[in-house]
This record gives sequence, C-alpha cells and structure tokens, in this order.
Amino acid sequence: MDYRKQLDEDVALIEVRLKERFRACEPMAGLYDAMEYSLLAGGKRVRPVLTLEVCRMCGGDPVQALPFACAAEMIHTYSLIHDDLPCMDDDDLRRGRPTNHKVFGEAMAVLAGDGLLTAAFETALEGGECLPAERVTAACACLARAAGARGMVGGQALDMAAEGRSLRQQELERLQALKTGALIAAAAEMGCIAAGGDELERAAVRRYAQKLGLAFQIRDDMLDVVGDEQTLGKSIGSDSANEKTTFYTLKGLDACRELVETLTREAEEALSTFEERGFLCWLADQLAGREK
Repeated sequence: MDYRKQLDEDVALIEVRLKERFRACEPMAGLYDAMEYSLLAGGKRVRPVLTLEVCRMCGGDPVQALPFACAAEMIHTYSLIHDDLPCMDDDDLRRGRPTNHKVFGEAMAVLAGDGLLTAAFETALEGGECLPAERVTAACACLARAAGARGMVGGQALDMAAEGRSLRQQELERLQALKTGALIAAAAEMGCIAAGGDELERAAVRRYAQKLGLAFQIRDDMLDVVGDEQTLGKSIGSDSANEKTTFYTLKGLDACRELVETLTREAEEALSTFEERGFLCWLADQLAGREK
C-alpha cells in the first residue's frame, strides 16, 4: 500500500470540499474572504485526514465522513485565527503568510473565527444526508465537547493563565490534552462514529489519538526552538517570548525526542485490534519526525 499516495488523495478530497463550502454564499462585507484566507491556506490537514482514515479502518466509507472531517478543520482554523490575535499570542506569521488579523484587522479576524466555528457545525450536520441521524448527533456532540470549555477553549484559557509562571509536567500535560489533544481525538473518534463503530472501538481510537496528540505537541515544542521559520511557515521562539512552560523547557531536547518515540509506539499499540491500521501507524511515524 502506498500510504503517501493515500494521504495525498485524502488531502485533495478535503481541499475540494473546503473550497466549495462558501462558494455559493453571497458577499458579506469581506467576511467570507477572511474565513477562506485562513481555511484555504494549506497546512497538514492532520485532523480531517484522521477522520477519513479512521472511518476507513473501521469499515466505513470515508466520503460519508467528509462533512465531519471538514468541520474539524474549520474549528482548528478558527482556533488558529484567534490564537494569533494580539490579545492571545500576538503572532504575525501563519503557514508562511501574514496572520489573519494582519490582513483583515482584528475585528474581522474575530468574526472570521466565529464564522468558521458556527459553519463547522452546519457542515457536520450535512452528514445526515448519507448517515443515520444518531451517528450525526453523536459526532456533533463529540465535536462540541472537544471544541468548548471542556476541551480546546478550556485548554487555551489554561495556556493564557500559565504565562509567566512555571508548570509541573502534570499541569502541562492536562493543558495540552485540552488545547491540542481534544480536537485531534474528536476528529479521529468522529471517523469511528461515521463507520458505526462500537464503544470499545471508539475508546481505542481515542487512546490512539490522545497519544498522537501529545506526541504532536511535544514535537511542536521542539520545533519552536530548533525548527526553521521558513520551513515551519510561522515564527519560532514565541513560547519563550511569552514565558510559557513547554515540554522542551521541562525536559530538554533529548528527553523530548524519547518521549515522542514512546508516545508514538503507544499510539500504534492502541490500534492493535484493528486489521487495517497500517496507514494510521504510518501517519503516527511521519508526524513524530516532522520538520513543520
């Protein structure tokens, strides 16, 4: 199996659907331009790919999971727009381009994020065109939990509160499990839901994605120090500038590298009961060694 080709095909499918999403919408004082500026700026598309490939692994049709996949990417994009704002991390560069508020102004950037958040649930509900209503309801509930105060938004609040003070590893792991890991886990679990997976399968997929998400964040912390700004497409050193505790500051580069490897193996082991887990294990390995 050519997993790289499979990844490219998934990303192409996602890109087409995202580009079509707002095409028929009437102009709204530049709002859709601001939304699409960030939504269509590229990126790894890890979350929607997880949705499609978990659905495939669980015996479902990935195309039927596409609304959930696109919804996850919209929420991720909205979080990046808001995260870059001056009142948050105050970043000027994202995916190799000026951040949303640098192009459209702070007020429009806030509205673009709001627009993508609400459009995400409208998009997810389109899954009802080909899936049973109970699966759509379960997927939307899963996504809402991961995106809100019990998930990503709560993690961002903890992240802001932690600026300028030292965190213990347990505190940092909880913060990142919410800020980064919750949406990654929901994206994967929605793929299982779309395929009609049972509770045991959903739990195994969550474990995989939670381990993957933590490894992803630790690798991010490493790249913020040793990465190349041109390759990353965003500013480096922002964590240090904002006086944030990271896994790098707690453990150092070598220990972080070992932890990423351990978490990646644990992620792969979580899928041991699935026969068609090859792609997701390959993806975990690819993310563990990424340079951007």
